[in-house]
Amino acid sequence: MDFMRQCSFYLRGRWIKHLLPKSLFGRTILIIVLPTFLALSVATFVFFDRHWYTVTRRMTNAVAGEVGVMIDMLAQVDGTAQREALLRSAESKLDLFVTFVPGRRLPRHVTHYGSPLREMLRKALDERLAFPHLIDLKQEPGTVFIFVEVPKGLYIAQVPQRRIYTPTTEVFIGWMIGSSFLLSAIALLFMRNQMRPVRRLADAAEAIGKGQDVPWFKLEGATEVRQAGAALLVMNDRLRRAIVQRTTMLAGVSHDMRTPLTRMKLELAMMPESAHTRGFHADIGEMETMLEAYLAFARGEEAEQSTPTDIGAMLHDIVEATKRENPNISLTIQDAITLKIRPNAMKRCLANLIGNALRYGTKANVTLAMQEYAVAILIDDDGPGIPEEKREDVFRPFLRLDESRNQETGGVGLGLTIARDIVRAHGGDIDLEVSPEGGLRAKVWLPV
Repeated sequence: MDFMRQCSFYLRGRWIKHLLPKSLFGRTILIIVLPTFLALSVATFVFFDRHWYTVTRRMTNAVAGEVGVMIDMLAQVDGTAQREALLRSAESKLDLFVTFVPGRRLPRHVTHYGSPLREMLRKALDERLAFPHLIDLKQEPGTVFIFVEVPKGLYIAQVPQRRIYTPTTEVFIGWMIGSSFLLSAIALLFMRNQMRPVRRLADAAEAIGKGQDVPWFKLEGATEVRQAGAALLVMNDRLRRAIVQRTTMLAGVSHDMRTPLTRMKLELAMMPESAHTRGFHADIGEMETMLEAYLAFARGEEAEQSTPTDIGAMLHDIVEATKRENPNISLTIQDAITLKIRPNAMKRCLANLIGNALRYGTKANVTLAMQEYAVAILIDDDGPGIPEEKREDVFRPFLRLDESRNQETGGVGLGLTIARDIVRAHGGDIDLEVSPEGGLRAKVWLPV
């Protein structure tokens, strides 16, 4: 089954996605460099196949024909004067230097190696010479030696290498590679400047998601990037207006409801104390607590500005304040960490989590540490914990595992919701896990 899945994976071409760069800049580089490389390869192949091969073949054929003609003419002349005149004519007119060594045979020390140039010259000589011959390209730089063995001796023809080889290949390839690198560098520099507004847009979106102001963000870049940036700013304004309207509405509702509650408290204060009045006092207190929780949930500390804060010092203050009511709490700070956060909101969030740990357990341990690229705040208790299938449910607003809504066992079901909202507004999250103490671990992680 696994083999079939792997075959399907490769047949569908999904493996290509794993080889592609993840960033937009990396993919842009690939889009620019890959076609350039392919075009360079095709142009080089076509040039080599059409130009270099054709030109070199014609030049080697010409040299091979001249060598063959010279050997035939030298074999036909009788006098020394005619031979010398023919050799001088070949040197001056053809750049062909021919010497004759009587009784000598082909040398055996010449190294035979594969070379396109040598092979083309050898084929041309095979077609035009009926005598054994040998080619030496290494005896002297810039000179090709052609040895031709005849019955009376050995002819040695020296030909300048420029007569059988054209350097335009190196010049062409050098210009192609150089111009390709230059154009690619210019294109990459241009694309890098185009990527900068996209990165700034991503940074602004992340900052807005954390509830931070972005006065440094300006509309720049291509038209599409400017449109996305303008839409982001409009969305930010709409979200802020919605939050302000929600807060204002609930603040008004809270104020309106406090008035009749205050009158009820005054009337109860004037009545003689009894079991009924004590129950009414408890109900009114619970209603006031619920109103404060609803208002806090709606407000969300959105007006507070983010400032660099020492997380360890904040935890120390919270733990010391908690010890006045319950001394069974400890703090471990493994790393000194400073983050840009909204201190009052985060302090409220952590105090809420620590209070929950002590409410349902007998002791609590708080740990601050760096984990990879995030700050982790671990709050462990030895309470009964929460079943795994219900850990996400406790973050839902107005939902409590204890349905009685008894103030002695909890609030109105907004504590964890508010805590997660605060952490997520900072770009992090809260996870609930099994604690090493046997109870529940609340893990708060914040991006660095």
